[in-house]
Amino acid sequence: MAEKLAIDGGLKVREKPFPPRGLIGEEEKAAAMRLFDDAIASGNAFGYNGKYEQQYETDFAEMMGGGFADGVNSGTNAVFCAVGALRLDALSEVIVPPITDCGGIMPVVMAGCVPVVADADPRTYNTCAEQIEPLITERTRAIIVAHISGDAVDMDPVVALAKKHGLYLVEDCAQSHGTTYKGRRVGTIGDIAAFSTMNGKHHCTGGQGGVVFTRNEKLHWQGRRFADRGKPFNVDPADGTNGNVYAGINCNLNDLSAAIGNCQLKKLPQMIASRVKVGNAVRDALADNPIVNVGWQVPDSQSCYWFLRTTVDPDALTVSKNQFCAALSAEGLGVNPSYRAIPSEYTWFQDKACFGTSGFPWDCSDYKGPRTPQAHIENAIEVTDRNFNITMHESCGDQEVADIVAALEKVASAYAK
Repeated sequence: MAEKLAIDGGLKVREKPFPPRGLIGEEEKAAAMRLFDDAIASGNAFGYNGKYEQQYETDFAEMMGGGFADGVNSGTNAVFCAVGALRLDALSEVIVPPITDCGGIMPVVMAGCVPVVADADPRTYNTCAEQIEPLITERTRAIIVAHISGDAVDMDPVVALAKKHGLYLVEDCAQSHGTTYKGRRVGTIGDIAAFSTMNGKHHCTGGQGGVVFTRNEKLHWQGRRFADRGKPFNVDPADGTNGNVYAGINCNLNDLSAAIGNCQLKKLPQMIASRVKVGNAVRDALADNPIVNVGWQVPDSQSCYWFLRTTVDPDALTVSKNQFCAALSAEGLGVNPSYRAIPSEYTWFQDKACFGTSGFPWDCSDYKGPRTPQAHIENAIEVTDRNFNITMHESCGDQEVADIVAALEKVASAYAK
């Protein structure tokens, strides 16, 4: 007989809350105080592009195995500056992922381009080459893929597709600091990558922040100029330039955020290792469970687990997925029953509410594509219906693993057909 569920009055698997992350510590506080002390002693306010930010960018690029990093003030602006670095013509089509924060798609519109939403691989929140290829037209100039929840996109087929059609490939790594694909870090595989370093991500630069990373020096300088109002960084005056070289807005990070980030980068390897240990342990423990398991991952990849994407077979249950998740929550787990982060379902996309009532970019007379925003999300809807998220982080340990597994097995057993 199945054990009585907590939601029905039984004993909870876990009585005490999960441990807090403890992301910010004395190291970050001391770094910030040093910055303030320097400013007070000198009489000059700290700013941006100073020694702290330069150190953060150097350390970030080193962590990625070499390349170029530019700190910016949010993950959204990291995507914006990565797209800006490509110097695309207005009304270029950019294929974008189906499941992501709006900040992963809106920058395409803000850059004057047209987002075309690719569907998901039905096994994961991520898109894939099979879903991208049919959407490529003579107007397509770039592809953005997002490694959602820390799970890697199957990159080799997407890279081959981009090369075949001469397209830029942007990686959105907001949720995947440290994820690997066939031994390579995500963010090093496409042409340019965007990271978010807001307070909830694997490592942070304070409340908000982001990084644009690339191994292509030309794209780095183009992105750096775009991120700082088109300033002529690395431009030879002999080329005849006069002042700022093209239009951009101020997306700069700052030295206070970078000082925090410098401490965080030192902690990041251990944070990733801890998340991997927890996520893999839960995944392995549930590998043979016929009802619920950690979601499918691309072979020869290693998720860094921003959360545990968990797949349930609704046909094997006597209740709905929402009821299943409510029972898990009652057992003491942190559960998000639906990660329906599908921006193309939202009002701004459906109503083309981007630049007043103009309908730009879709309704621009110079755009030769469909006037209706294009979104292919059938798989994305289905995968969000079959998956839910469990909260975990680097401060979890063996007991949290045991409790997550026990709660999942307990609820699955109680509701099995």
